[in-house]
Amino acid sequence: MDAWPVHTFTTWEDFQEGQVLLIDKPREWTSFDVVNKVRYAIRKGGGFRKIKVGHAGTLDPLATGVLVVCTGRMTKRINELTAEDKAYDGHITFGSTTDSHDLETEPQPSGDASGLTRKALDETVTTLTGDLQQIPPRFSAKKVNGQKAYIAARKGQDIQMRVAEVTVKRFDITNWTSPVMGFDILCSKGTYIRALARDAGKATGVGAHLSALRRTASGDFRLEDCLTLDAFLSQLDTLPTPPPKTD
Repeated sequence: MDAWPVHTFTTWEDFQEGQVLLIDKPREWTSFDVVNKVRYAIRKGGGFRKIKVGHAGTLDPLATGVLVVCTGRMTKRINELTAEDKAYDGHITFGSTTDSHDLETEPQPSGDASGLTRKALDETVTTLTGDLQQIPPRFSAKKVNGQKAYIAARKGQDIQMRVAEVTVKRFDITNWTSPVMGFDILCSKGTYIRALARDAGKATGVGAHLSALRRTASGDFRLEDCLTLDAFLSQLDTLPTPPPKTD
C-alpha cells in the first residue's frame, strides 16, 4: 500500500496529480453514487471545471466495505487495481431464495434448512473453492446483447448469462446458526458472492440467498484503512482555499 498515494492529499491540486481514496461504501449507495459524490465535492471545493474520478471494482448497493476510488492521473491505473483479489465476509441464509440472489428482491421459501449440518456445509463450501465456472446473476451489470443484464431482468426478459471463469481461494465458514451461515471469502476479480450463495443453496438442496456482504480487502487495501464518506468530506473541509481561477 505504501507505493500508492493513499489519502496523501494536502492541497486540492493533489487530486489532479492523482490520489487513491479508500472509502467504506455505505449500504444502499451504488459504487457510482460514491464516485459522483467524491467528484462533485472535489470539483466544487477545488474550483475545478472537471476532475477525473473512478472506482476499481463495483460493490452491489446492499454491500458495504472497501471501495477503491481513484482521482486524476491515478485513474489510468484503475484496471491494475481492479485486477486484485477481493476479500469478503457476510451471511448466507438457507431455505429461501430471491431472484437477485440477495435482498434486493423479496425472499421466497425454497426448502427446510433445519436439517442442515455443519459437516454438510463444510462439504458444500469445499466444492465452491478453487477454479470455478460461475454463471453471473441475471441481476448484474454484465452486458448481454448490448444491454446490462439487470435492465433486461427487471423487464422480465429471458436472458442467457455467459459462464465466467473465477477463482475462490478461500471459503471459510465463520459461524452457523440455522438458517444463517457466516463466511469469509478470498476470490479473484469478477467473482459474484451472490452467485456463490445461490450455488451453495442448490448444492444443499434447500436454496439460499446472500443476506449480508462486506468487502474487507481489495488487494493490499484493508477495511481498517478506509474512511467513511463523511470522514473524507470532513477532511476536504480542512484543505486551504484554492486561489481564484484566472482565464
